[in-house]
Amino acid sequence: MSDPTPVLDDLRDESEGLDALVAPLEASAWATPTPAPGWTVAHQIAHLAWTDRQALLAATDPAGFGAEVGKAASAIDTFVDEGAEEGAALPPAELLERWRAGRSALQEALRAQPPGARLPWFGPPMGVASMASARLMESWAHGEDVADALGVRREPTTRLRHVARIAVRARDYAHAVNGLTPPAEEFRVELTAPDGTLWTFGPEDAVQRVTGPALDLCLLATRRRHRDDLALRAQGAGADRWLDIAQAFAGPPGEGRKPRDPRQEATK
Repeated sequence: MSDPTPVLDDLRDESEGLDALVAPLEASAWATPTPAPGWTVAHQIAHLAWTDRQALLAATDPAGFGAEVGKAASAIDTFVDEGAEEGAALPPAELLERWRAGRSALQEALRAQPPGARLPWFGPPMGVASMASARLMESWAHGEDVADALGVRREPTTRLRHVARIAVRARDYAHAVNGLTPPAEEFRVELTAPDGTLWTFGPEDAVQRVTGPALDLCLLATRRRHRDDLALRAQGAGADRWLDIAQAFAGPPGEGRKPRDPRQEATK
């Protein structure tokens, strides 16, 4: 049974980093379009606030959360967008305070869970550490959308280990959601962390291997960059196919980002 405290601390720090990015913005800047079609900076923060509220409900009122699952099942194509739209319509200062209050309440609720607690979710139930890891992954990914919209480059941190771990553990899910049979063999994944250390997953003698920067796998698996723009390398046909479909989130894979146009880059 893993201690959730370190990942909860990292979730708090990841959220505070994004908060520091959006808090100084003028109200008009919250309407800046992000790479997610139809979503502004406000939509990104509203989505995080909405999802935090869902997680808080799961941790404090499982029956109430079950009702939300029912609503999601009956409006599967619009449920998430409706939550983002509702929050994005608020004045930015009010939305910011709603997000802060919600994530603070979620921290308290998750830290108060008894050892071994399992929390309901839209997929299988999760332990506290897994729930916190999932929230961190989403906070980081949507933070990338905000940073891209604002033309800001965020320095990667070792908190990305949680995102990379989800990406690796979701290998079979990525195959299944794309209608493919998951590989029977384990893969070796070797990633260079932001601090220069090596993060490894899977057996050392595995034939199928993926190597490269940890940041790049996180960007790929959250669909924030196209594979062609990243420095990941695959050894073996199975590993190569995985890099084409890798995802660290539940639900349909979506279209993802297009490769960057070098001609456009040259004009910047």
